[in-house]
Amino acid sequence: MRVVMFGYQTWGHRTLQALLDSEHDVVLVVTHPKSEHAYEKIWSDSVADLAAEHDVPVVIRNRPDDEELLARLKEAEPDIIVANNWRTWIPPHIFNLPRHGTLNVHDSLLPKYAGFSPLIWALINNEPEVGVTAHLMDDELDAGDIVVQRAVPVGPADTATDLFHKTVDLIAPVTVGALDLIASGRTDFTPQDRSQASFFHKRAEEDIRIDWTWPAEDLARLVRAQSAPYPSAFTHHRGKRLEIVAAVVSDATYGGTPGRVFYREGDGVVIVAGADARTGRNHGLAVTRVRTEDGRELPATEYFTSMGGYLTGRP
Repeated sequence: MRVVMFGYQTWGHRTLQALLDSEHDVVLVVTHPKSEHAYEKIWSDSVADLAAEHDVPVVIRNRPDDEELLARLKEAEPDIIVANNWRTWIPPHIFNLPRHGTLNVHDSLLPKYAGFSPLIWALINNEPEVGVTAHLMDDELDAGDIVVQRAVPVGPADTATDLFHKTVDLIAPVTVGALDLIASGRTDFTPQDRSQASFFHKRAEEDIRIDWTWPAEDLARLVRAQSAPYPSAFTHHRGKRLEIVAAVVSDATYGGTPGRVFYREGDGVVIVAGADARTGRNHGLAVTRVRTEDGRELPATEYFTSMGGYLTGRP
């Protein structure tokens, strides 16, 4: 089939590479300009550069809603559009233009975790597995019929970075497998169960601010979800920002006020956590590594030279 690809960052790069390696013919690539957004500077392999290396024409747009782009798409005469990590709305007159419509590749197990940062949200929410879904685009975001879907388990110590590497390797087989099914004439794909749908927003500074009233289990997953190269979860100590680089749930239970710097346990320093921490039945968060406001990273047992005081959400 003749394919136009819409994509951005490493997800789009992997998709384009899979298409270039397939039997299909990539006739045009549409991608976004470089961004200074913290999460868009991560996993930023260039779709434009890869297309240029293979002499595929490239159009750079923030939004695909202008007449010049529409004319380029019509001239390309695609049989299908393939999109992955396209960050803005694609209007119906674009996604319905090819005879097979548009195949969107999304890094979640749709209908759950439509929208943005699905791996981070899924890890925070303690999902047992994550994956990649190829679905046909319709008027509702990430809601069209599923063509191919593949899952991988979430391990007990997995970070969002680990999950990225697990799922990015699924892009090629999911994309090419879906295209092959469509090219074969199949149309009986799986409607999404909209009663199970969830939709998440882009992550921002407020989403990584630690709330010590969360249970320690949730906070440990937040720290794993904000693993390098993502911005680390943070709190404040003595009025200064303190990033929590690594942490685990404490072995023992601790009581008191959420955020209290309480006790050395093993290689960590336990911070009291949970809205009902006063009961004494909660595990705390055993922080093992921190990063200070001036960029120094060190073991928590070296940073906290004495117990006592509090970690707070604001200075």
